[in-house]
Amino acid sequence: MTAVDVPVDVHQPAPAGAPLPVVASLSPSRASDFMTCPLLFRYRSIDRLPQAPSSAATRGTLVHAVLERLFDLPAGERTPDAAAALLAPEWDRLAEAEPEVTGLFADEAELAAWLTSARALLDGYFALEDPRRLDPAEREAYVEVLLPGGLQLRGIVDRLDQAPSGQLRVVDYKTGRSPGEAFEGKALFQMKFYALVLWRTRGVIPTRLQLMYLGDQQVLAYAPEESDLLATERKLLALWEAIERAVQARDFRPRPSKLCDWCDHHAHCPEQGGVVLPWPSVVPGPELPEARHAEAAARKALAEEVREP
Repeated sequence: MTAVDVPVDVHQPAPAGAPLPVVASLSPSRASDFMTCPLLFRYRSIDRLPQAPSSAATRGTLVHAVLERLFDLPAGERTPDAAAALLAPEWDRLAEAEPEVTGLFADEAELAAWLTSARALLDGYFALEDPRRLDPAEREAYVEVLLPGGLQLRGIVDRLDQAPSGQLRVVDYKTGRSPGEAFEGKALFQMKFYALVLWRTRGVIPTRLQLMYLGDQQVLAYAPEESDLLATERKLLALWEAIERAVQARDFRPRPSKLCDWCDHHAHCPEQGGVVLPWPSVVPGPELPEARHAEAAARKALAEEVREP
């Protein structure tokens, strides 16, 4: 979809025939945004407001990059020291690609302390499994499927492990702490999303969904069944319908929760004393999944270059 002019006020029904953005693509994070707070979804997916970098999110990006690079090494060399040695070059890559993250640190000492905290998360990974005994089938795997009715599901899976029998294990790294029992279902939503896409595209239901929490060295695992994935599909289709209704009405209402403390958009949220932004005069087209796919492919190509003598 191309950008279109929509010169209307927020929350006002669209005039007959007026073009509206079409939300026909969902990733786990965007689906979670709408379930958490419809206004957050609007600001991220329709208005595309920039998000300020945070040290926690940037550390997560860095640790994920190191763990992906770790499996470029020969199996016997995948050690804690080897992972630690990857931190500095991966930080340099990240800082070059996203210069704004360098502003998170007042000086070199603060950066060094932050890198030490990233090293602790890598040590947490090694406490959970031995990468020398693993041979992942895919890393940073882009997955997508088009459901009946036109909804596209898309995402990038941290790691796919495949047994000789064809059984799949879906692995996702989390750099925070594991959720309490009451919140495990919400945490597993992302994994069921990936399992649904894999089932619909490859005809195989993953045997195990595995969330690895490096912050407290815990693993949340789940064995999905067909009924789970059908329920997830119904939930996503219903969610899509709710998003379409909100788009038609231009009505994305805030849903306050404890997560508001970490939101970047207080200035534009009535629940935080702000004022909702007017509907954008030009609504950008949807984020193209090919862009994420191309990014992942570029990272893999670069890894291949690094391995060459």
